[in-house]
Amino acid sequence: MRARLTPALAIAALTVAALTGCATTTDAPASASFTAPPAGAVPDYQLGGAYPPASGVGIVGRDRAAEPAEGVYSICYVNGFQTQPGELDLWDDDLLLQRDGAPVFDPDWPDEALVDTSTSAQRERIAALVIPWIEGCADAGFDAVEFDNLDSYTRSDGALTLEGNLALATLLVDAAHGAGLAAGQKNAAEDAAVLQDEAGFDFAVTEECAAYEECSAYTDVYGEAVIDIEYSDELPRPFAEMCADDESPASMVLRDRDLVTPDDEAYVFETCAG
Repeated sequence: MRARLTPALAIAALTVAALTGCATTTDAPASASFTAPPAGAVPDYQLGGAYPPASGVGIVGRDRAAEPAEGVYSICYVNGFQTQPGELDLWDDDLLLQRDGAPVFDPDWPDEALVDTSTSAQRERIAALVIPWIEGCADAGFDAVEFDNLDSYTRSDGALTLEGNLALATLLVDAAHGAGLAAGQKNAAEDAAVLQDEAGFDFAVTEECAAYEECSAYTDVYGEAVIDIEYSDELPRPFAEMCADDESPASMVLRDRDLVTPDDEAYVFETCAG
């Protein structure tokens, strides 16, 4: 999981052409146009390390510190609502959610601290830090950006709210669109409708939606613009059976939990195309 322009440069009037997968602003320059992920394309998820995608892969997700994959639709991973491992020192202490004078960490990812989205002033300062990362993704040549930990408020013991995270998400999505990137929702199935309606997300990247039988929460909102990553260590049924399930998104891949590179013996990569 994981400054240059400001949120004021975000584009307000964006229209998505669902049939073509393209979107352009009504009165903004052509540089602010973006393209949605190709429907049904085979994905690969390479957050654990970049490597040449296999033949037939059409979508690749990589960390913002990596270069985009050449010749495919490339998605840039940004951890916008928690600190990225090893990057705690990039954040001012008062931008992190505090309890008893110490940052609050994700219980499942103890090296990721929750950022404090509770006030408008906090959200503007967080956006000022994150937006240059988004623009860096665009400058590097990525086609889209995905924002992780949109549901961090559920791990805050009530200190954060959906409304606060939604307000920050809106700033980040607007910045992505302004930079010419499509914006992807990462996980947070229960909030998909409001995130799309109010923040303006264009597609979803999900983890284990087939395993948890929640893919329809995304496809009901985004249609074919859903990319699912299943993990080999916790499959409740054969992957081929998941691929054949009408509820599963067309873009789905089976990976190892740590998303290692092919030279690692733990590497797993399987697609529904065989």
